[in-house]
Amino acid sequence: MFRPKRLGLVAAGTAVVSLSVLASVAFASHAWGTYHWARTANPLTLKLGDNVSPVWDASLNGASSDWSSSTILDTLVVPGNTNAIKGKNTPKNCLPTSGRVELCNSKYGRNGWLGVASIWASDSHITQGTVKLNDTYFNTAKYNTPAWRNLVLCQEVGHTFGLDHQDEDFANAPLGTCMDYTSDPTPNQHPNAHDYEMLETIYAHLDATTTAFAKATLPQAAGTDVSDDADWGKIIRKSKDGKSSLYERDLGNGQKLFTFVVWAR
Repeated sequence: MFRPKRLGLVAAGTAVVSLSVLASVAFASHAWGTYHWARTANPLTLKLGDNVSPVWDASLNGASSDWSSSTILDTLVVPGNTNAIKGKNTPKNCLPTSGRVELCNSKYGRNGWLGVASIWASDSHITQGTVKLNDTYFNTAKYNTPAWRNLVLCQEVGHTFGLDHQDEDFANAPLGTCMDYTSDPTPNQHPNAHDYEMLETIYAHLDATTTAFAKATLPQAAGTDVSDDADWGKIIRKSKDGKSSLYERDLGNGQKLFTFVVWAR
């Protein structure tokens, strides 16, 4: 079902992809498993913790507005928890908060990645998530643009809902969705109709309880630094160009950590 986007950071000249092209290129199902936030009613209200600097605020607010256009989600940008740790702005500060998603940006170094989404799950239910945006690359001429910021932030946040990429081949034409790997971010800054339809499928059933706004934080692996690929676990998928795109780490007791990566090119 198509939903008109709210007014926001819509770039002029955005490409329109027909449904026939979309069907031939995109994943028919782009959920990354049976993982979803448990909730007792739709729409799910999910908090996005704002730990990002002002240069990222427009992208965060735009992504929140875009994803809230779904009948399934109502995202709410709130003050982030990690900024409470003053004077210690290191990669390890973007710690997860149970029941919500924390978003952070910092100079994480020339480690190759633009953005990382980390999602903790207990059995099939998502319990918390973080998104890290690497200013080491976003401060360079190539990536220091609203289009690149919009694409990467929108995509990483989309992963925390249970969405996967629609396409992982950079050589394919852009699909007009932020859930698409592309070398041209201009047409791919926002979700598209297929993303909203996929959310309806993922969240078709209700649960007996909710993992959003949970009070108890589930344990994570001791010393886990989700900025470091050594802590991401095993590679379970690679993109068309051979780059790792999804990692899985078993934390025990039915709990897992999933990590999605967008690499600089």
